[in-house]
Amino acid sequence: MNNSSITKTLGVCYYPEHWPEEDWKDDAGKMVELGITYVRIGEFAWSRLEPKRGTYKFDWLKRAIDILHEAGLKVVLGTPTATPPRWLVDEMPDMLPVNKDGNIRNFGSRRHYTFSHGGYRVECARIVTALANKFGSHPGIAAWQTDNEFDCHDTTLSFSPVDLAAFQNWLGQKYQSPDALNRAWGNVFWSMEIDDFSQIMLPNQTVTEANPAHWMDYRSFASDMVAEFNKLQTDILRKLSPDRDIIHNFMGRTLAFDHFKVGADLDISSWDSYPLGFLEDRSDRSEDFKREYSRAGDPDFQAFHHDLYRATSNGRWWVMEQQPGPVNWAPHNPAPRDGMVRLWALEAFAHGAETVSYFRWRQAPFAQEQMHSGLLRSNSEEAEGYGEASAVAEDMKKIDFGKLDDAPVAIIFDYASSWAWQTQPQGREFDYFRLVFDFYKGLRAKGLTVDFLPSNTDDLSPYSLVLIPGLFTFENELKAALAKFTGQVLIGPRSGSKTASFSIPDALPPDLGNTLLDMKITRVESLRSDCLIRVGSGSFKYWREFASVGKDAKVSLSGDDGQPALITQQNYSYLCGWPDEVLLDEVLEGLCKKAKLSTIDLPEGLRIVSNHGKHFVFNYSNQTHDFSKTVKGTLIYGDERIFPSGFAIVDASAI
Repeated sequence: MNNSSITKTLGVCYYPEHWPEEDWKDDAGKMVELGITYVRIGEFAWSRLEPKRGTYKFDWLKRAIDILHEAGLKVVLGTPTATPPRWLVDEMPDMLPVNKDGNIRNFGSRRHYTFSHGGYRVECARIVTALANKFGSHPGIAAWQTDNEFDCHDTTLSFSPVDLAAFQNWLGQKYQSPDALNRAWGNVFWSMEIDDFSQIMLPNQTVTEANPAHWMDYRSFASDMVAEFNKLQTDILRKLSPDRDIIHNFMGRTLAFDHFKVGADLDISSWDSYPLGFLEDRSDRSEDFKREYSRAGDPDFQAFHHDLYRATSNGRWWVMEQQPGPVNWAPHNPAPRDGMVRLWALEAFAHGAETVSYFRWRQAPFAQEQMHSGLLRSNSEEAEGYGEASAVAEDMKKIDFGKLDDAPVAIIFDYASSWAWQTQPQGREFDYFRLVFDFYKGLRAKGLTVDFLPSNTDDLSPYSLVLIPGLFTFENELKAALAKFTGQVLIGPRSGSKTASFSIPDALPPDLGNTLLDMKITRVESLRSDCLIRVGSGSFKYWREFASVGKDAKVSLSGDDGQPALITQQNYSYLCGWPDEVLLDEVLEGLCKKAKLSTIDLPEGLRIVSNHGKHFVFNYSNQTHDFSKTVKGTLIYGDERIFPSGFAIVDASAI
């Protein structure tokens, strides 16, 4: 999980087509003055680049790139495929996506296409090829961004006739025969058997729930369409613009496609970090928590995605869009607390980011995002975020973030598991992201730095502790890696509870064999939020499993009803339910002791990232903390009394 020791840089997103050309040179000069290195442009400009079919208007873009390059800036040029122009939609109206209720999602905003449309793919290849031929060797082009924010506005799943035909073809390639599909899906149930792939419909408008295997294949198909669409572009760019990095900007809590598959065709994964918007719009935290952190963001949410997306492209990653002030799209859009825009950037660098890029340079005075802040106000005055970005630029001159270590702890993360439990949650609260995030928060609260690994990982040896919560099915590579792993492993709940074709395993979950865990899950229950199962000092919430334990395993914790709660066998442990914070902390503390991992019980809102003997300390809370008694070492940056939005570095290498 190491990333190379690359100089940390700042970037900004810029839209020259939005502003008078006479302002471009002044903008470029001011960017350089601020300390900006990278400028992302062009990702929404198709209608200006090709106002009519075959009529390319690239001169304005060349002038913009020339001006930025001459000022000493490096350009990330986006492919404009997230915003197909009106004339193209008029030519092929069946490219428009269709929602789950069967309604067409029309032209008038963005992302108005379905990934599976062959004709649209041809058009995307054409515009990307034209751009790469024109700018692929331009000295100002340092990198490319493919499209923009795959799945934004829930656009991975589409239910059009085009999608149906593509899905039927995908199933034919996967199963080869209708009989094989019938067996895999269990179509004998409810007389769902088919004798031709053309009889398969989409799973969205059935009378009651569709076969979960049907849904699982449709989600896998849709994910593959995203990966194919991205690869179509990366193949062109690698051929016509060699030696430039290729990037895509992922989003927060977006699991509809497999980011590991998309990341395999990227040089750099990036993501768009909006801490305050995400707390309002994508968080399961309590209303009291949201109120407490409304101007700072969740202390763990950004770090979670930093670590996850670092894993999707072999350690190289950016923040492509960093929130600089109030945004426009959440239920409420507060201003960040003073210092938080600085803290978010420094935290990203501590997690290994090469570049943090702000969205956007200047606030737009028109259209859908005019309420979204920029580093400059719409009249070009410096906004609050400008001063904080300037402070980050000064910090970067003084701080050596170093090459990122492998963390001591890893979590297995699997997008298919999210699709599975969304398809068959069995309880209203069962959400894969929520479960994994709970485990991640528990590790972070103990001062631990975390790596993520895909579900097909074949080597766990760099780690002392591996967590596997809610894994849909165990792939053979991971089973082999677990069999030879000597560190501590925590599995469950719900891991290994299905086969790849969405059936209960013949041997019952967790389907790992008696040599790893001599046990089986015999039944499960989902729990109301006010019906907890007491375990140790805490409780199971939402989900609980009943286990039969064999002679080679032992029960380490039981519920207050006497049922097994934590089962151990050598270095493997299985947790038979969804733990609350207290129980999870108790379990993790015991496992960390077995793994000989040092932990730090951090105050609420204080978080650290450890790297090469240094602790990078961040204060999300509204309180001032004296961390000198908990985070041991020599202070080398900042102050031991860390104020709200504060940042410090402690050298613990001598301890």
